[in-house]
Amino acid sequence: MQKNTLAAHNIRFLFWAELFGSVRFIQPVLTLFYFERGLDESLILLVLTFFSIGVLAGEIPTGVLADRYGSKAAFLIGSALAIVSHILLLIAFEPWVFFLSSFLTGFAATFFSGADEALIYESLKLSNEERFMDKAIGQIGSATFIVSIIAVIIGAFIAKDLTEQQFQLLIGLSLAFMTVQFFLLLSIKNPPPQEGDQQPPLRQIWAGVKAIRKTPQVLWMFMNISLVFIPATAIFEKFDQKLLVDAGLPVYWIGIVYAIAGFIGFMASRSIGWMTSKMSRVLLLGITGMLAVIGLTLAALFNTYLWVILGVIFVLKLVSAIRYPIYSQLSNDLIPSNVRATTISLLSILDSGFDLLIFTTVSGIALGGFTPMFLACAVIALLGVSIPIRPKRIIVDR
Repeated sequence: MQKNTLAAHNIRFLFWAELFGSVRFIQPVLTLFYFERGLDESLILLVLTFFSIGVLAGEIPTGVLADRYGSKAAFLIGSALAIVSHILLLIAFEPWVFFLSSFLTGFAATFFSGADEALIYESLKLSNEERFMDKAIGQIGSATFIVSIIAVIIGAFIAKDLTEQQFQLLIGLSLAFMTVQFFLLLSIKNPPPQEGDQQPPLRQIWAGVKAIRKTPQVLWMFMNISLVFIPATAIFEKFDQKLLVDAGLPVYWIGIVYAIAGFIGFMASRSIGWMTSKMSRVLLLGITGMLAVIGLTLAALFNTYLWVILGVIFVLKLVSAIRYPIYSQLSNDLIPSNVRATTISLLSILDSGFDLLIFTTVSGIALGGFTPMFLACAVIALLGVSIPIRPKRIIVDR
């Protein structure tokens, strides 16, 4: 990619904003934090459900806002809401406070969902570099893995005794970094197509619906990605700490495990361009999807073996690092510029619907333990991988 372009500027600042905004020092002990505050497995899955409800409530209005007023405005509002949601964790001793915090976290995420991809793709188009979309997404996403390498080690070490004072310190440190993200986002520049689409919101939403109907392959791609992501990342990562501790790993070692996983994810994210030059994007999606299915199956059958859980954590981190940037390239090649954020938000509503359905279903299955829960997750991921993606259709439509 060229230097000194709007795309280079926005990618650079989004990378640093993502880095600071994703710092969650409590992440390596988050599940243990939930248990210490009185939640059980079913309540933890309900916390995830309220996150999905927040996403469902926010996707359409925030996508319209991003298309009408630019991604920068959406980012700033979302960053502020994320700070508020994290502050609630300081006083969360009752389930309803966790539910509210999770709802606000999901709602805040929708201000970035779609808006970030729209900003990057439109910025790249100005310098005729939109073919590098997956590489750009990979570079920005690698920020979260850098954070994982550092923050999780610090977080696990600080919270080694799982005391209330340690939890409070971790949350406070995260809030400081999230504040830095807010100020970094002030430097984002909207590309000309994002200077504001002033058509009525309902007409804009309908235009997004028509864009999906015109290119249904985007919908199939999204379902493929979503049905693998939910069980392999959203659910599994909520219980990997418990699995590690139950398998005999000391709490302070969780940070080291997360750091190794973060390094694997960082290297994979930074290598997206190289991977797609050696192998087709569709084949990569198929291989990584099957790796997720195998990993979840192993977690179900051998969850008392530490080395198995470690291997599954590393494999699923690799899978999550590779799949989304590739999907982002394939889908954004097909979505119209004027309703890009709105269309992506409309697709995300489907994701939220899957979240609610899967979380509530798995929540009931979780009462039987980890084995049936992760077997159900493996079946869901297999269904996602089975949804076909046709590269020739995409090429023709371009």
